[in-house]
Amino acid sequence: MECIFCKIIVGEIPAKLIYDRNEVIAFDDINPQAPTHLLIVPKKHFENAGEIAESDAEILAEMFRVAKELAKGRGLSGYRTVFNTGAEAGQSVFHAHLHLIGGRAFGWPPG
Repeated sequence: MECIFCKIIVGEIPAKLIYDRNEVIAFDDINPQAPTHLLIVPKKHFENAGEIAESDAEILAEMFRVAKELAKGRGLSGYRTVFNTGAEAGQSVFHAHLHLIGGRAFGWPPG
């Protein structure tokens, strides 16, 4: 198993989980881009969000429910959720993960 997120999920790599229920875990991003920058990760390995949608859309929905719950718990009045798909889009870990980013104003367009 080479996937860092899979290793976190099975406990091979320690991580301070801030959410661990059902099919999803969440933890702080190690390279935060805002005061709140969390990663919401399915426990089952999918390379990207498209694979989740094709295989198990309920997990995708759960990830967004978790994002809403965590954002509320952090007192965020607004936040951004992002899936990067592919290296060209900035995906560096090829285990699907939803970025929950907030706590500051964001510009548009991103990137």
